[in-house]
Parts: sequence; C-alpha cells; structure tokens
Amino acid sequence: MLFAAMHKTRMPDPSEALPGRDAAMPIPARHAVLDAPLAPPYPEGMRTIHFGMGCFWGAERLFWALPGIYTTAVGYGAGFTPNPTYREVCSGLTGHNEIVRVVFDPEGISLETLFKAFWEGHDPTQGMRQGNDVGTQYRSGIYVSVPEHLPLAEASRERFTGALSNAGRGPITTEIALLDRFFFAEEYHQQYLAKNPGGYCGLGGLNVSYPARA
Repeated sequence: MLFAAMHKTRMPDPSEALPGRDAAMPIPARHAVLDAPLAPPYPEGMRTIHFGMGCFWGAERLFWALPGIYTTAVGYGAGFTPNPTYREVCSGLTGHNEIVRVVFDPEGISLETLFKAFWEGHDPTQGMRQGNDVGTQYRSGIYVSVPEHLPLAEASRERFTGALSNAGRGPITTEIALLDRFFFAEEYHQQYLAKNPGGYCGLGGLNVSYPARA
C-alpha cells in the first residue's frame, strides 16, 4: 500500500506514461447549468483559463456560480497521455491533473476575481494531494491558455504566499504553466454536482484572504 501511495504521488517519466488514444471523449453538447457549449469555438472576446484544486467536481461548481462565466468543463491536463480515461488518470501513469476549464467574459469578471476564488477555495500547500484525495491528479495548479496570463498568475501566487506566511502557513506548491492540451473528462463528470447535489465535494480553503492587487 505504501508503494502504491508513493507511486501515485510522483510524476511519471514520459517513457512510463500510458499510451492513451486518438479519439476524444464524447461530451454533452451543452452545459447542464449555464446552457452554453462545453467545447469550442467560443464567442469572440471570451478568455480561457484552467485550474486544478483537487477533485474537479467541486471546483467546477465553484466557478460556474460566478458572474461573467460563459461556460465550464472538467478534464485532464498537464500530463502526457492523450485522451485519457478517468481510471487511467487515477492510476498515476498519465501525469495529468484533474482540472476545470473556465471560459469567461473579461468584461464581466476579472482574472483577479478568478484568482481569488482559486486561492481561497482550496489548500495550495499540499503537493500531490488535496485533503484525503491523494495522487498527482489532485495537485494545485493554474494552467493558462495565453502567455500573457503567466506573469499575472505568478504574481497572484506571490501575493498569496505573503498572506499565507503572515498566517503561519505555506509554502505554496501550486504549479503554474502554459497548458499544451486539454482533454475533456467523461460525460458523467461534467457538472456532476448539478446532477448529483449530494455528491462528494472535498473542496475547502484555509480561511486566508487573497490580498487585492495594489
């Protein structure tokens, strides 16, 4: 059991990764709550960012409830295996994280507001886990879609690092990167907590406020 836990909490080498498949996962045409398309193309002017906060069910619900959100979807990213299944991701042999795609209108909600929801909504200090959920797929992460969002994400990490330090917490283990590819998760995962209101949600923060940008 200890070996299995250790294996799931280290990133696999690309040579170890499962081969995956060419076919994309079938997904619903429209969001179960927002009634917007899950897949692109999205309307002109929309922006996209991805967050890893542990189990993606609760994280997706957190973001779809915010104003200015066009659509959300759950999926896998920041790993190696093309079009993985949930079972494959849970094996620790894909390198992927469970992430939420957030498509937003920058005229209706700012990146700073999204960063605030992210940092305050989970524990970004736990490495390859979130609470009782253990594995590489539960790591904290911000995955941007355009290079100009990278320094903004990194600056938000610096601000929250200071807030956590003042609260006696830290250090932050959050991964920040430009996302190469996003793979949609299976249909039953999409908006799971809207369809199953009593379903599992391990989302929880540290009761530390994200400091506003000066």
